Amino acid sequence: MANCDEALKNASVVTTNACKLCTPLGACIAIRGIEGAMPMLHGSQGCATYMRRYVISHFREPIDIASSNFTENTTIFGGKGNLATGLNNVIAQYNPDLIGVATTCLSETIGEDLPSLIKQYQTETEAQKQPFIIPISTPSYRGTHINGFQTAVRAVVAGLAKEDLPQKQLNILPGLVSPADIYYIKEILAEYGLKYALLPDYSETLDGPTWDEYQSIPAGGTPIAAIQSMGSAVGTLEFGRTLDSGQTAGGLLQERFKVPNYLLGMPIGVRGTDQFFEVLKTITRQDMPNKYRYERGRLIDAYIDGHKYVFEKKAVVYGEEDLVAGLAGFLAEVGIIPVLCASGGKSGRLSQAIREAAPEIADQVMVQEGIDFMEIAEETERLGADLLIGNSKGYQIARSLKIPLIRVGFPIHDRFGGQRLLHLGYRGTGELFDRIVNAILAHRQEASPVGYSYL
Repeated sequence: MANCDEALKNASVVTTNACKLCTPLGACIAIRGIEGAMPMLHGSQGCATYMRRYVISHFREPIDIASSNFTENTTIFGGKGNLATGLNNVIAQYNPDLIGVATTCLSETIGEDLPSLIKQYQTETEAQKQPFIIPISTPSYRGTHINGFQTAVRAVVAGLAKEDLPQKQLNILPGLVSPADIYYIKEILAEYGLKYALLPDYSETLDGPTWDEYQSIPAGGTPIAAIQSMGSAVGTLEFGRTLDSGQTAGGLLQERFKVPNYLLGMPIGVRGTDQFFEVLKTITRQDMPNKYRYERGRLIDAYIDGHKYVFEKKAVVYGEEDLVAGLAGFLAEVGIIPVLCASGGKSGRLSQAIREAAPEIADQVMVQEGIDFMEIAEETERLGADLLIGNSKGYQIARSLKIPLIRVGFPIHDRFGGQRLLHLGYRGTGELFDRIVNAILAHRQEASPVGYSYL
């Protein structure tokens, strides 16, 4: 009984500063990466307001998110009327080609059958010109922003993809990466001369040029015609070691249309990026272009030059599960030990992903799923970590322990240019390695009583 009492006393019954974000927030980002698309939430206005602020703070771009605007009456009697009014308003004001309607905690809790409500709306307004309307189930009490993102991508593919189209292409499903990463992936595909459908593509919609006049739906995004052609593709490249392929858009395309699905880890580090180029070679029968062979060589040279600064440093890595796994593989290459790999996600596959990405150090890594930042702070101090690698939400830990924070992923709210941080490929790895080495050097320099100017 004493042991039971002690366990209950130490058990955490609340989440303190979650290491994850809202599920429909991820869906809204994904929908923003489709040409002519508008995200809409079936729930309260407050959810849309929160998500707009959060996304804008990272990407530094305006984003409109519509809402069916639940009230007390709607919560009791249902949101059919609000949904119809909201859809009418969105169509009238934005004239979108597609509306992605994501549920929230409120609409899911009262049992709203969103697909049925949308079908009723389409039947009642069939005489009018209608956009594609895609229902997306994203209650925040189930999963993370990554789950919402992946659910939205799968829902769009399920609603639009066909196989009887003549165009052959390669499908790319990169997951939640930065606009800079998407630009880089498109550059690589162009070098191969590939026709492709990259979904979602928010490289321009969330990192575009300045406008002379406000654009309610910014130009750019994955064309709907390209999504419709996905069922006729020669293959799908899907980034994510922790994804359940049976529940992803790539898995759906393979099951429904027999499109081969290549499920890869995030191409971070030499090994991770090598695997990406190997799959491209398998599909295209083309060797890696010299441009990227040279990038690879420069990255290895950087590893050699910086090894003495980073070897056997201990890092805590946190954030989205697949980003954490990719980073762990990269850190193992350069001699940094990721003593804690942590995520608010609960896929149950993070430990295996770490073993696959970094087999040589797997026994030195603590892996924690479903963790919050209070627990991360405790473990970071206990493990004596030298640096943190993750998003801005870890800043208070770094400040308290007086160790560097290398900002990666989403969200980055306390620095400028988060949308332009490159993480993927040889080039992105090189930029990340430079930032890690320089953070270690700056920390050493600032802590020195001498103040060396040559390190």
